[in-house]
Amino acid sequence: MTLRDKPFSQACENNKAPIFALLAPFLQDKTHLLEIGSGTGQHAVWFAPQLPHLIWQTSDLVENHPGILHWIGDYPAANLLPPVVLNVADQEQWPDSAIDAVYTANTAHIMAWHEVQAMFEKVSSNLPANGIFCLYGPMKYAGEHTSDSNHFFDLSLRERAPHRGIREFHEINQLALEGNLILLDDHAMPANNRLLIWQKST
Repeated sequence: MTLRDKPFSQACENNKAPIFALLAPFLQDKTHLLEIGSGTGQHAVWFAPQLPHLIWQTSDLVENHPGILHWIGDYPAANLLPPVVLNVADQEQWPDSAIDAVYTANTAHIMAWHEVQAMFEKVSSNLPANGIFCLYGPMKYAGEHTSDSNHFFDLSLRERAPHRGIREFHEINQLALEGNLILLDDHAMPANNRLLIWQKST
């Protein structure tokens, strides 16, 4: 992969600072975080060096690994690990290392619903008591979008792939509750996104 081929997301550049400002306090006593769907790798290379006490494990489908590795190669950190292959619906691909935090951004509306369900099931079963799960992305509330732009984004997602679409907060939170994940925060974020933070109950 050449520099010209290096993946880049302007949205990642725009949202990394607001996300980190809210995320960091919840990770101060955590030691090992799994990022589900690291995408380009931009969040990982920016977050990890600012949390040197925390091992940051990237993951994604194998086709996205070259881009993530390129970013990690350009911005290495001692606590930032190369990506592992992870398809949330594949039981055999789930990392077997102990984790006490999980972070995922802009994945729930790309996954099929059964994959979202599988993600919550695996996160809840692998997190210890007081473990943290952080999910960033757009949400609907009581069937209503939070903006016109999200409405049109949802339509475009479903036109490209019927299994995609902006998820309903209450359905997402119900998956969390079924896994003993208690909602700590639901933050409004720039560009009509949300940052949801759950804690595994004791």
